[in-house]
Amino acid sequence: MGKPKSSSKKPPKRGIDFKKIKRKIGRKLPPPKNTTNTEIKSKAIILPEQSVASDKAGLAVSKKGLTLKELMQQTSHHNAKVRKDALIGIKDILTKNPDELRLHKLALIEKLRERISDDDKLVRETLYQIFKGVIFPGCKEDGQGPFISLMMVYIFSAMTNLAIDIRLMAFKFLDLILQNCPTSFSSYAEKILQNYEDILRQNQFYLQDKAKLKNALAGITYCLSLLPHNRRGDTLATDSRPGDSVLHSYEPDVPKESAGLSVITKKLNGILPILVGCFHDFVPLVHTSPQLDAQSFDCMLSVLQSIDLIVQFFAYGIDKGQHELQISLSFYTHRNVSHHGQDNIMVMLKKLWDVFPLYPAHQLSEKEDNRYFILNIIISEIFLSLIDWIYPSSDLLEKFLMFIENALSEKICGSLQLGKVFHDKHSVSLVAYIPKLLKQVSGSWRSRILQGFTNVFKSCKPESSLKMVCISAIEEFLDPEKGWLYLETTDPEILAYHITWLRELPSLLIHLGDKHQLSSKAVLLLQLHLGQCALINPSLSQEYNNIQYTLKDFYSKGIADSTGGYGPFVSLTRDIQELSVCCLYYFPFLDSPIIQSVTSCCLCHNLESVILFRIIEILHSSYKAGRIQIANHISFFITLLARYKVYPEKSADLVENDGKSNFGTFKSITNVVCSFLLQLGDEHIVFQMLEKIIIDQLLLNPPLDNICALLRVLVKLDSEPTRLSEQSMINLGSFLPGYLTDIVSCIPEDKTQSATMVSRKRTHYYLLPCMFIFHRSHTLLKLVLKKMGSLVNEESSSGSNQLWTQYLTGYSSRIDAIVSVLLLIFADIKIQQKLLLCKEEIQQISEKILQLQLSEVINMTMEERYKIRCSYDRLKSCSSKLLAGIR
Repeated sequence: MGKPKSSSKKPPKRGIDFKKIKRKIGRKLPPPKNTTNTEIKSKAIILPEQSVASDKAGLAVSKKGLTLKELMQQTSHHNAKVRKDALIGIKDILTKNPDELRLHKLALIEKLRERISDDDKLVRETLYQIFKGVIFPGCKEDGQGPFISLMMVYIFSAMTNLAIDIRLMAFKFLDLILQNCPTSFSSYAEKILQNYEDILRQNQFYLQDKAKLKNALAGITYCLSLLPHNRRGDTLATDSRPGDSVLHSYEPDVPKESAGLSVITKKLNGILPILVGCFHDFVPLVHTSPQLDAQSFDCMLSVLQSIDLIVQFFAYGIDKGQHELQISLSFYTHRNVSHHGQDNIMVMLKKLWDVFPLYPAHQLSEKEDNRYFILNIIISEIFLSLIDWIYPSSDLLEKFLMFIENALSEKICGSLQLGKVFHDKHSVSLVAYIPKLLKQVSGSWRSRILQGFTNVFKSCKPESSLKMVCISAIEEFLDPEKGWLYLETTDPEILAYHITWLRELPSLLIHLGDKHQLSSKAVLLLQLHLGQCALINPSLSQEYNNIQYTLKDFYSKGIADSTGGYGPFVSLTRDIQELSVCCLYYFPFLDSPIIQSVTSCCLCHNLESVILFRIIEILHSSYKAGRIQIANHISFFITLLARYKVYPEKSADLVENDGKSNFGTFKSITNVVCSFLLQLGDEHIVFQMLEKIIIDQLLLNPPLDNICALLRVLVKLDSEPTRLSEQSMINLGSFLPGYLTDIVSCIPEDKTQSATMVSRKRTHYYLLPCMFIFHRSHTLLKLVLKKMGSLVNEESSSGSNQLWTQYLTGYSSRIDAIVSVLLLIFADIKIQQKLLLCKEEIQQISEKILQLQLSEVINMTMEERYKIRCSYDRLKSCSSKLLAGIR
């Protein structure tokens, strides 16, 4: 039986719950069908003044659009980056809008000062740059006093912070304040020094973090530099430093300030041993390290500079006799305060003396050798500052003298040589102590140090600061109150050094020129003092006299004129010029070369009249002292009168003289010269000496003003009747007609009343000396009238006197000038009686004028003939009335 056949029926279809959709790769999925649509549609609501930006309209904003107020608020944000960005934004606003600082200065500083103690280093550094680059420069004109007090509270607070970085940054802020406002140190000196003492006592970071120590030491060095001290070659106590006003507050006659001074000295007594110990901690590096790195050197340098300043401060107190400072030299109060204090100073500084001089254990490079030299120089300065009050042992003194001798000879140690530029730069302070040192040594060491000093003086560059320090040192040598060399000029060795120094001065002055005027002044002061010493020392006197032959180029080089040839003298300031002129008085004998050189300077139109009169006065004083020959003295006066260029009013040459007339100055010169010439001796002898010289100068046809000056001198020395020789009368008779016609021809006629008055006064000034001569000699008057008669029909080109013809271009002009001169002579009452003796000469002039007018040989226009006729009528009428009236 077979199996039953299975049923082929399919199962019935059921409903599909999820339809599987085949997706192609890269196609976007459609959203699910059960997704809820959350889209919200709305319309914008328009309101007036909706934008936040409109609230900032007209306000200064940063790059991020924040105002100054918003940025100031963000400086207190908990996030350091936000605080830093806020400070950068403030800097941006203040840089682009300087007025914002002026308007909100106090509020801004009051907010920013909170960041001085900020925990973040970048925030503190950014704040420092804002104060340094923006706030302090922007507040210079308004005054910085008010906000200094605002900052100092927070700076002192930061100085006591537990974090060493914040404390050191506070000192950096303090240094910034003192650099911009040094006078604030006096108000906070005690607290400042106390905080420096505290930070220096924490010496755990001395050798670990030298960069931090370097910044702290640089700050205290600057603070100590604001105290009064006795630094050699430094004018700290005068007007060269910005903190001078601080120094005056420490004068002993001000009780309030003296109390503050005693507190400061106690603080310095505490700081000094700390600094010495700090330096001593660095000394092992010198002997163990293969080289002295830059940071260690900077730290050691700052420590030594600070010690030096403290010692200078104590020395200042000893010199000024201030009891408070003398007490400060001791840690204890004893009856013998000064000596005990000095002993304690020596005990504290013994660590420095023991390691001096510092030399490397290994052969180093030139740069590192130079570093050791600088450190040794400062230790030497500290020692020399105290040498007047301490009693060093012979071995210690010998050690310092050996180093100083080597330093002056440009040696480091043994045969090692310093570079010239480096040596000159760093030897300045050491050379300044040489006068002080030489008072404490004697014998061979004195000679060796003097020789080294002289070599430095001769070899250093003229314009260098070292040269000026050498000049100051020589000045101190010559000071009767300070310098022992002043009293020992009889010693041949000392005299030789005087002469060596003296011989260097003329070439030094010429080399300095007018570019280094303060240096020139120092050299001239030294020359003046050497000249004063020369008065009492015949040997030095001869050497002083010899320098004039080199010194003449300082005044003028050869023949000087408007185009050049003058030396540096004419370009110096008035006070230096006067100093130079005073030096002339001390030459035992002024020879003609230097007198000629000085005379050339007197003729320079740039020379002030004050200096010109001072030169005349000094040279005349030298003559009266027997230091100038009479011939040279007279030559100086006559050359001055004959060659001085005068620029009268309304002259074309005024442009050359900067539009200023010196006519009045020349009148004063003429009066002074006349007065001094009368003091030379017997008038008759002086007149005989001057007569030919003046006549010869007149015949050279100088300008009108110079002729007048020479004639005035002649008249001043002459008498009545005249002393003029026959030859002089002949020469004057030929010369004066041209001069007289020039007077009436070259002075322009002006129609205004004031100008006419000035013209008349000027004409009278020029004519007056001639009138005196005519009054004293009718013979000369006759000669002049005869010469005028010959000039009536003389050809212009053949005239012997070329000066007067340059103003007259025709016969009519010449005749008018001659007649004008005659009328002026006729108007003088004193000469009218003399004219009776000259009746024939006057008649001849009238006839010649008439003949010229009627002449048909001479080619003239009708206008010219008419003018000549008018002149003739004027002369005829006036002469007839005059002669009739005299009878």
